[in-house]
Amino acid sequence: MTKNNGRLRTATARDGAALLRLWGLLFDDDAGRQEPWRRHAAEWFTRFVDDRDNARFPVIEVEGVIVATAIGTLELGVPNPQCAKGRTVRLTNVVTLTEHRGYGYGTALVLDVLNWARSIDADRVDLSATAEGKRLYDKVGFTLTAAPRMKFVL
Repeated sequence: MTKNNGRLRTATARDGAALLRLWGLLFDDDAGRQEPWRRHAAEWFTRFVDDRDNARFPVIEVEGVIVATAIGTLELGVPNPQCAKGRTVRLTNVVTLTEHRGYGYGTALVLDVLNWARSIDADRVDLSATAEGKRLYDKVGFTLTAAPRMKFVL
């Protein structure tokens, strides 16, 4: 239980449409680019929603409405000095509806993913933080790394 009668629970298959709406708030895509990602995200969610070993979908529900969510996904890589077993959880899509911010929902979601990561024997949890979210991540113990993040869009 969180403040303001918010209830933390794990998403189910029937939550897909609500989660897609929340995830859409994270991106500034124009209308022409939204549909392909939404279709792929819906298919991906359906495939992983019940896969407790590889994905975690905590949500906060207030009066029957999902108002906040996060995603944790297991990434398997080559073991190395910073990740001895090669098991990294990627924390993404942490979002709370504006009118529900300030009640600790983001913290509850992040802690839920951290607990899940421990339960599946992950080495670490990685994320990309926005300036707005950095305070939350600092508060729960994330540290800034020196490695720059790069991408190549195909």
